[in-house]
Amino acid sequence: MKNTGDQFYIEKIKKGDPASYAFLVNRYKDMAYTIALKILRNAEDAEDSAQESFVKAYQQIHKFENKSKFSTWLYTIVYRTSISKLQQNRLPVFSINEDISENYTYDFSTPQIENLLATEQSKYIKLAIGKLPRTEGLLITLFYMNENSIKEIEEITGLTESNIKVKLFRARKILEQELRFLL
Repeated sequence: MKNTGDQFYIEKIKKGDPASYAFLVNRYKDMAYTIALKILRNAEDAEDSAQESFVKAYQQIHKFENKSKFSTWLYTIVYRTSISKLQQNRLPVFSINEDISENYTYDFSTPQIENLLATEQSKYIKLAIGKLPRTEGLLITLFYMNENSIKEIEEITGLTESNIKVKLFRARKILEQELRFLL
């Protein structure tokens, strides 16, 4: 395991110190919530799913074998818990209206992106990511925002390496179109 800080707290938990789990929760709660939110697209459900995932991880921590990073193991639990909750809820999915977004050219959007402040850029990027299909939005978040490797994403989602690469490619194309539309 690469992060010795995590390992220290995991060992303390395994030896009967449940208070040490608070360190791991605080360290990973934001990304756990983000993953759940990308899948569920509902803040309350995402909070519930992230919380449920932390409970599951705590209950199963004795099974954690250090074969991957703790974060990868935890995010796998978050991903699976959120997918299960999604299947229970069967939330409706809306697609991007491609007819409108195709009317804008690269030449139109490029100057606007360059003129935006970093915070404005971040706002529009998050908006565009929010319009991606659930899986693609999650993959973009894990790969670019959380800087997980393809291998780690493969462990978290259970998707194949080639499937992840294809979905990332498609997601980047959709993001480009969506950003053109937004700008």
